[in-house]
Amino acid sequence: MIISILQGDALVVPADVLVLKYAQAPFGVDAQVVRRLDTSGAGVFSPVPLPPPGAVSLVESRGLIGARTVLLVGVVPLGQFGYEEIRAFASGALAALADAMPQAAEVAVTLHGVGYGLDETEAFRAELAGIVEAFENGRHPKALRRVVIVEHDPRRVERLQRQLDEILPGENAVRPRKEAKTALQSDALRTAGRASRDKAHVFVAMPFAKEFDDRFHYGIHTAIRTAGYLCERADMASFTGDILLWVKERIDTAELLVADLSGANPNVYLEVGYAWGKGLPTVLLASDEKDLLFDVRGQRCLVYQNSIRVLEQLLTAELGKLASDRRSDR
Repeated sequence: MIISILQGDALVVPADVLVLKYAQAPFGVDAQVVRRLDTSGAGVFSPVPLPPPGAVSLVESRGLIGARTVLLVGVVPLGQFGYEEIRAFASGALAALADAMPQAAEVAVTLHGVGYGLDETEAFRAELAGIVEAFENGRHPKALRRVVIVEHDPRRVERLQRQLDEILPGENAVRPRKEAKTALQSDALRTAGRASRDKAHVFVAMPFAKEFDDRFHYGIHTAIRTAGYLCERADMASFTGDILLWVKERIDTAELLVADLSGANPNVYLEVGYAWGKGLPTVLLASDEKDLLFDVRGQRCLVYQNSIRVLEQLLTAELGKLASDRRSDR
């Protein structure tokens, strides 16, 4: 079986099956697909059975999207859908298709978790681990030849492809379990999803806007991952459910909070204030000193002068210093 990354629109990609989660409310691609399939005009998705957690629905697309069939997998609400659930979703979807559609040769999926704040690297590895696990255990359609992970963001496609090439070098092929060394034995996949909750994470408070994407992925995320942490942030716009409850839980369990105060975003200041109230160590960042409001001007802040390279260097050094201070305090 080959696993590949494709830059494109999941609604138009040709495949035997498009696999989507249903987190007990319409969200992202699954909402778009279900609306496309709802030809009744009722607007309540009445022709499409929406599965509860643990159940699945297999729906013919009738040519309304690129894939011939859609598999909706019922999962827990989005705020509870973490790395472990992502791995279980991926392996469970292929297992469901083994019985319901054994002739499926091309299966398309999307990446989960990154749209509302989970660590991109860990979420991808958890999903990849679930796919590989199902294949190596023989819990997949007999005709399966390829799983395509469809992603619309070209920059994310580049990042995911680099990871995939490291984990499955060469043709990105997954071999049967009978072979001596399997993909699941790699360090990248062995613990992804299963032990993710035990991995220390840093919560990042920053505007979830397009102009901040490169700062996050190539400055902040790189520095935090290099320091050995998972890197999470909350998308206030895309999240469904109680976003504040999710943010509080992730801050409560974080090792520290990194906040980019550029643009004086009120949500960022709210998250910093909550972290201070909990006594959580914080690292403050700003593109320019003029971005700082009066209530943080007396605090130490790393000013990166609108340079992603400077941002990564400053944050890497700061995280290294904090780790060294912790070791000396023990």
